[in-house]
Amino acid sequence: MLGLIGKKIGMTSYFNELGYCIPCTVIKAGPCTVLQKKSSKKDGYYSLQLGYEERKKKTTNKPLLGHFQKFNSSPKKKIFEFSGNFLKSPGDILTVDLFQENDTVDIVGIAKGKGFQGVVKRHGFAGVGEKTHGQHNRSRAPGSIGAGSDPSRVFKGTKMAGRMGGKKITIKNLKILKIYLKRNLVLVKGAIPGPTNSYLLIKKTCFKHVTRNLE
Repeated sequence: MLGLIGKKIGMTSYFNELGYCIPCTVIKAGPCTVLQKKSSKKDGYYSLQLGYEERKKKTTNKPLLGHFQKFNSSPKKKIFEFSGNFLKSPGDILTVDLFQENDTVDIVGIAKGKGFQGVVKRHGFAGVGEKTHGQHNRSRAPGSIGAGSDPSRVFKGTKMAGRMGGKKITIKNLKILKIYLKRNLVLVKGAIPGPTNSYLLIKKTCFKHVTRNLE
């Protein structure tokens, strides 16, 4: 499943033919340069390595600089591989014309980091109870986390306070509302993970059709 590397610009509203207001996210997708094409015979698997956004030569370390020079490319900020055997070669430029309006895509991004949070915000707990009968400081407390006598320990995976956000999230089957080819912009219906100017992966949705024998 081929795709592009992009950057989140922000959110806006899109009005369709019927006049309905649809919240959408603006993404600057590409242009991406094909750096390397890996094959099963040489590398053990098929993939296409893409690079996105120009990077200063003086801020690129020597191993990466040698990798870019090997494939006659300028240094790039982001590199990602899309698995599969595609009819592309190093040096090709991929733009938003890879997609079409009304297509569905999967978008991968890094969620905003929330820091250390309690159980109410992190897991949606309701708290111990009302602020009555002496419970003046228990409204956002987690409550009991296990029995004392048996098993005399806290089970692994118990929902407790901790670090929240900052993880990779994939949102599937998002609809492309509008494409601006000249500016490399894509309008995707709904919200996607990550703050403004964060990097994203936009992948074409791959549907698997399963056939069954009905007897």
